[in-house]
Amino acid sequence: MAQVLEFKLPDLGEGLTEAEIVRWLVEVGDVVAIDQPVVEVETAKAMVEVPCPYGGVVTARFGEEGTELPVGAPLLTVAVGAPEGSSGSGEDSGSAPESSGGSGNVLVGYGTGAPAARRRRIRPDRLDRPVTEAPVSAAPVVEAPVLEAPVVKVLVADASVSEGPVPVVSPLVRRLARQNDIDLRRLAGSGPDGLILRADVDRAIRTAEETATATARAPQGPVQAQAPAVAVAAAPNGVAAAVDAERIPLRGVRGAVADKLSRSRTEIPDATCWVDADATELMAVRAAMNAATGPSAGPKVSVLALLARICTAALARFPELNSTVDTEAREIVRLSGVHLGFAAQTERGLVVPVVRDAHTRNAESIGAEIARLTELARTGKLSPAQLTGGTFTLNNYGVFGVDGSTPIINHPEAAMLGVGRIMPKPWVHQGELAVRQVVQLSLTFDHRVCDGGTAGGFLRYVADCVEQPAVLLRTL
Repeated sequence: MAQVLEFKLPDLGEGLTEAEIVRWLVEVGDVVAIDQPVVEVETAKAMVEVPCPYGGVVTARFGEEGTELPVGAPLLTVAVGAPEGSSGSGEDSGSAPESSGGSGNVLVGYGTGAPAARRRRIRPDRLDRPVTEAPVSAAPVVEAPVLEAPVVKVLVADASVSEGPVPVVSPLVRRLARQNDIDLRRLAGSGPDGLILRADVDRAIRTAEETATATARAPQGPVQAQAPAVAVAAAPNGVAAAVDAERIPLRGVRGAVADKLSRSRTEIPDATCWVDADATELMAVRAAMNAATGPSAGPKVSVLALLARICTAALARFPELNSTVDTEAREIVRLSGVHLGFAAQTERGLVVPVVRDAHTRNAESIGAEIARLTELARTGKLSPAQLTGGTFTLNNYGVFGVDGSTPIINHPEAAMLGVGRIMPKPWVHQGELAVRQVVQLSLTFDHRVCDGGTAGGFLRYVADCVEQPAVLLRTL
């Protein structure tokens, strides 16, 4: 006997309470295996796939792409024990769905190890029959009374949709189109086999903007006199806002960043100190490392990896900055290990991947891990676990071509080191004016965990290691 089971959006962990549906991986009528990914969702932390703990036939989906669902809301229903696709002609008559038991492996972002089943679809003519009509197959597991009426109604409604899939692979392209009200079904893709690319969506956005501008400039005749009366509308907070003003929901990654930064500014009494440092010797050491040849020569070492290694050495000397504050207990919690976060700008926004146990790694190991996490960030494949648990953050905003900044602490951490661009500047070196490679370093710290003397000592040690890398060799 078939049994209809409801699969709800699971507890995603890491404090996440909702997720946005980016792309359905199955359709109504598909046969799914236990632990097969059925939907791709975007949380405030990452883009992840959700595996279904049941095996059977998908009878309903809840929520269109772009819908935001809270944890515990229904995702889909699965008829467990239903036929995979028998049609009366004997096709697939020997097949059977996965076991009716669920695996329980419903946490997103973590593979369950079970191979994905080949997707097969129930024939539409099976879905259009009335509830009371007996199935052609004589197999007892397909008796109609088992399927409750509400579920069957949803199934028939969804199965009647005849539109084909949109030729889009990238979730980022879908998201961009959604945010700008672009109908992907009206676009002709310029990619292979008509695949819609980001350039196609960008072109459609520009066309829409040009059309809107031309419409706004066109003569309005008698109606034009009424324009001032409708040009301004009152915003909910009482502030006047233009009717055509764009409103962007603060959700997903952007919403999570807004919440975290607001909380940081609200809870943490932060202060910032900065210093200019001569990075000429550090750049020379890096060049020598990367020019080495032979069996002992390893992969190229980045400037960010060297600065990260300097940070771990500095935190060993000034552990106050590798802390967090328990506001309820009114206690400073000093952490034994350094999990180093680094800011990475992606198409989804700013994310902070975390290098675990950075205090146990050398510059080469840290660099390799930074490169791996950066690639995952660019493709939107970072898991929530890879984006949380940091104890100190390194922010290289020099890649944006700026010299300095006052970073906002990544709550609940206690400090963040900011690094500006390294560029030639006049500098007094050994008593003479010379052109040197200069960088500005800034440290924003939680004034509750330490005073300015500790923060200044940390920053001065970092600057000394940048100016004289041999200082760091004493601690390696």
